Amino acid sequence: MLSWIAPLQPLLLGLVLLWSARLKLLSRDAAAAAGRSALARLVGDTRALPAFRLVGAVEAALGLLLLAPPALPAEALAAAALSVGFAGYLTYARIAAPDSSCGCLSATRTPVRWRSFARTGGLLATSLLALPATVGWTDVLAIRPLSAVALLLGEAAVLVALSPELDRHWLEPLRQLKVRVTRPLAGGGFAVPLDSTVEQLHRSPVWRQTAALLTSDLREHWDDGEWRILVFTARHRGDEVSAVYAVPRLRYQPAAVRMVLLDEPTGQVVLTLHSPPDSPDPDWLHPSPAPAAASAVALG
Repeated sequence: MLSWIAPLQPLLLGLVLLWSARLKLLSRDAAAAAGRSALARLVGDTRALPAFRLVGAVEAALGLLLLAPPALPAEALAAAALSVGFAGYLTYARIAAPDSSCGCLSATRTPVRWRSFARTGGLLATSLLALPATVGWTDVLAIRPLSAVALLLGEAAVLVALSPELDRHWLEPLRQLKVRVTRPLAGGGFAVPLDSTVEQLHRSPVWRQTAALLTSDLREHWDDGEWRILVFTARHRGDEVSAVYAVPRLRYQPAAVRMVLLDEPTGQVVLTLHSPPDSPDPDWLHPSPAPAAASAVALG
């Protein structure tokens, strides 16, 4: 079985590396992604983007080599070495800059967590699995197309599941579907475009004071009467919580935006926020009793 599995691994590795290189070399968000990554601490702010681009160039070159038959053990060894390097970088980021973004597969701000390490371990295992390959992946696809495609799709699904940067493409839609099914108010449709609500949120005083706490893109959203509820993941005093924003749905009033930080496993409201103080210092955030109305907004 290994005789036909091994030649397929360079194809998977090559596609993953090219996807990763696309962000670093072609994305207009590359500078922002580099600045949020641990590279800024490792090499300095001014050198972060050039280092980011250099990593992308290495990924692109190796990705193209892996895609081009025939399969060579040296290419698999190079991919394994790169995976070890990625693991070292993630370890540094987790220790030296735990709030930094991974900057791996997407410009989305994604702090280094266990899934990033698991994905890197998966890439290392895939690289080692490719070592015995004696024929190219094109030959395997020609001989065993159904088995080859099924294997590649399964491996790709595992890598996607281990990539928090890609959650917005599959996990967040599933969460939104769950909300619409389980929450009566979620199935009424959205008369106002979601983008308009997000723009109003971004212009609110509450957002300016709390955006630095967020560690994810928009996870869930639903309508609750005159409010649209937007849910993000956040970190507050070292703990991971849900940031639940209530934004006016049928009127433009950024100053009316309110927010609660919610510990979902326990249902405890960590803090509530309506009108922020003038100080931009996030230390003003503190636990406070949550009125029933705020809890209702947070929990739907």
